[in-house]
Amino acid sequence: MENASVRPTDGIEIIIDSYSDMLFRICFVMLGNEADCEDAVQETFISYLKKAPVFEDSEHQKAWLITTAKNKCRDMLRFRSRHKQTDIEYLKELSPDPSDSGILEALMPLPENIRLVLTLYYVEGYRVEDIARIIQKTPSAVKMRLQKGRKLLEKK
Repeated sequence: MENASVRPTDGIEIIIDSYSDMLFRICFVMLGNEADCEDAVQETFISYLKKAPVFEDSEHQKAWLITTAKNKCRDMLRFRSRHKQTDIEYLKELSPDPSDSGILEALMPLPENIRLVLTLYYVEGYRVEDIARIIQKTPSAVKMRLQKGRKLLEKK
């Protein structure tokens, strides 16, 4: 008779189903191409399985996944800084709402730190305080990045 212990992979399908689309959009905005995004999201879930973190609630879990994905993207950007590629044709498929596809496309040329804040705020619907916790900055720094991002978008 087998032991009925809980494995680290129990429930991973639910977590992947719940967060993969959101993480993919965030990674796409940061990295600019589908293949790199798939790698970053996959590496995020691998980190989740390896570390098996314990969370206070689902928002803590979501913030951990976003932070981990952001860090994976930054690592990839550092590594591939000389070989940046932008794959714009997939933007419409990535948008949660087809009318939002222009938002993602407009965010692509912005600096990475501003892109991430605008994506979390406008596309994913996070509050300033939540974004500040995720990116480990003050709420006033997040507000400044939102303001800079709006000004840059107005110029376009």
